[in-house]
Amino acid sequence: KNGTPFKVAIVFQFSGDWPNGQTKGLTDEFSKYGVEIISNTEANFKVDKQIANIENAIRLQPDGIISIPVDDVATAPAYKKVSEAGIKLVFMDNAAKGLKAPQDYQAVISADSQGNGQVAAKKLSCYIPQDGTVGIVDFGITFFVTNQRTKGAKDWFAANRPDIKIKEGNFTDPNQAGDVAANFLTANPDVNGVWAVWDGPAQGVISALRAQGKNLPVTTIDLGDQAATDLASSEFLKGVGAQRPYEQGVAEARAMMLTLIGKTVPAWIGVPALPVIQNNLRQGYEDSWAKPLPEKPEAACKTNEPKCA
Repeated sequence: KNGTPFKVAIVFQFSGDWPNGQTKGLTDEFSKYGVEIISNTEANFKVDKQIANIENAIRLQPDGIISIPVDDVATAPAYKKVSEAGIKLVFMDNAAKGLKAPQDYQAVISADSQGNGQVAAKKLSCYIPQDGTVGIVDFGITFFVTNQRTKGAKDWFAANRPDIKIKEGNFTDPNQAGDVAANFLTANPDVNGVWAVWDGPAQGVISALRAQGKNLPVTTIDLGDQAATDLASSEFLKGVGAQRPYEQGVAEARAMMLTLIGKTVPAWIGVPALPVIQNNLRQGYEDSWAKPLPEKPEAACKTNEPKCA
């Protein structure tokens, strides 16, 4: 670009392991080609905060913005301003409602959210008796990624284990997921196992089970460090459908760079689901994050060898 490096802003929905993995993939790939990340913000799942972050990113006049909507309807007008400002836009996981490719955005790079939901459902079903009950601890708002995960799980149970009864407990604030899980488990003593919509709420479920002296199987989506530690012992957590945030970040960076040099990229690019259980934990973590198991889950895995591998 006339000898000056391209500049990109990143706008996440929250902070945590997943954005960190994405950021590493984006940073590693952009740095190979001299692209600068001039801003990286998160919104703590708050719509107003994300809208402000998008508008602030536009004011920085980057060449491109990479983002995931907290609410694909409420944030749509803010994302519409990106293309109006002449800035390229690549979405993570889903596009804002009503926006069209390629005029409003260039590409969506998405994990296979339904596939990951199915992976977790399939693993959980191994522990559920005939005519048993599964508890789904879900994010009770319209958020594309989690909605797709839950759809994948319910579709899998309906097609493969129609005998299973499903009960649901929904949270709207991720910080309250543990309390919701505890109340749900108390109110539903017939639940034989729990499917949690991502690994953070799964920790709340596991804490609630410990506090209530119950030992039920849990499966979830995402392989954060605490989930990896829990999976190493497999006391409660039996399996996850893991995303590949590093690989997804690399793909997003490549899509953005291609659009910045005038190339057309597919409007939707998928990153496959990754089943991880106790005996493929080390390889699964490496595939997900492009780095070896950190100290705490590695120590837990070593303690549980040879089951943990």
